[in-house]
Amino acid sequence: MRLIIEDNSDLVAKWAADHIITRIKEKAEKTDRPFVLGLPTGSTPLKTYQELIRRHKAGEVSFRNVITFNMDEYIGLPEDHEQSYHHFMKENFFSHIDIPQENVNIPDGMAEDVEKGCEEYERKIREAGGIDLFMGGVGEDGHIAFNEPFSSLQSRTRVKTLTEDTILVNSRFFGGDVSKVPSTAVTVGVGTIMDAKEVMILATGIKKSRAVAEGVESPMNHKWTISALQNHPHGVLVIDEPAAGDLRVSTYKYFKDIEKKNLL
Repeated sequence: MRLIIEDNSDLVAKWAADHIITRIKEKAEKTDRPFVLGLPTGSTPLKTYQELIRRHKAGEVSFRNVITFNMDEYIGLPEDHEQSYHHFMKENFFSHIDIPQENVNIPDGMAEDVEKGCEEYERKIREAGGIDLFMGGVGEDGHIAFNEPFSSLQSRTRVKTLTEDTILVNSRFFGGDVSKVPSTAVTVGVGTIMDAKEVMILATGIKKSRAVAEGVESPMNHKWTISALQNHPHGVLVIDEPAAGDLRVSTYKYFKDIEKKNLL
């Protein structure tokens, strides 16, 4: 695992955007096949999306040969609902770049047969050749996507019941009313994420510091699903200084030293 510690969330976003653009260009130099990018929602990736949009408008990157797969979607919210993840992605990213609509994939929370939809989502990922880079965020309790604590680390796309903590945190998007937050969601599994050729998780702010410490320093376990990143051959965790607050001093110094040498 690589651990990138930046001074603030703006630099986290810049590092993540740079990395995505680099990977898109590297694949384009080798093949005509699309770059397959896994994407999250939530507040953490917003600055990365803004940086990618800025770089796209500056002519530095095109998304015309990119296929995306989003991590999750609430069950029971139509695509045009202002809190659906379809709406979130359109407003905050897709409508500002040149990605073809047919290349965008987001789980269908309104499907008549949700279980069948989950199987179809996994099939689409396989048919695309697998995900080249999966970007994600992490919850305060260490969950990635909607893989709540004690989710199987081998799990695939499926329906998950959300914990009260997750519902409470997400209620800020629903006017603070927890009763309006859906209690279930379709989510890619931990195994789905870890099958990607590369996984990049972002964490910013002091509220994420314990999840970061558990994910980096504790043994891999299903209580903190972020810890699965330890077992990925190309896993990278990009955080800001506040999110590093619960790391041991020796851990902090080790990763800062390693990345300093990577720049030489």
